[in-house]
Amino acid sequence: MPERNIEFGKYGARGIKGHEAVARQLDVLAGYIATPVTARRGLLARLHYLTRTDHARAAARAAGLTVTNDTLRAWLEGTRTPQRRNLERIEQAYRTVRRENVARYLAARLNRAGRGTRVEIHPINQSSVDRPRQRVVQFRALNVRRWDRIVAAWAAGDDRELDEAWIDQVVDLGSEWGQYEYVTNVGFAA
Repeated sequence: MPERNIEFGKYGARGIKGHEAVARQLDVLAGYIATPVTARRGLLARLHYLTRTDHARAAARAAGLTVTNDTLRAWLEGTRTPQRRNLERIEQAYRTVRRENVARYLAARLNRAGRGTRVEIHPINQSSVDRPRQRVVQFRALNVRRWDRIVAAWAAGDDRELDEAWIDQVVDLGSEWGQYEYVTNVGFAA
């Protein structure tokens, strides 16, 4: 696409890709467990979430948590503590399963029966850019009506597809859409 930035930050601008800001906001809306996995309470909460039903166990195994039932039981009873590598696997499996579980609900909430959701796009931070090289990039608001592709890419963890889906929505800003490829923040609620 002609508007894609090739050398972002060359003159000192700071920001993140728009799709990364969208993924961050969707993570907030997913409502993950706040207690870290390294704390006993956080570990137990994640393990209960991943093992409470047969469907949850199958999803956890598909997400990469491949330990024996005896090991899971020992972790739940507190007779053994998972190693750091297994803690990372538990966290990753929990986030993957949680995303899959809330994706359909989030898409329906964000689509709002075709009305969509208002999205606020905060432009890049240009405070470090020399004055003659700064450009006027304003705060923008956009109503996104089609969230299915965005939420599906987020749930699958596919950054490339999420980027393409987000750019397809940002193009609605008109000829200036390329100025919002990198942003400070993207805000919306469900």
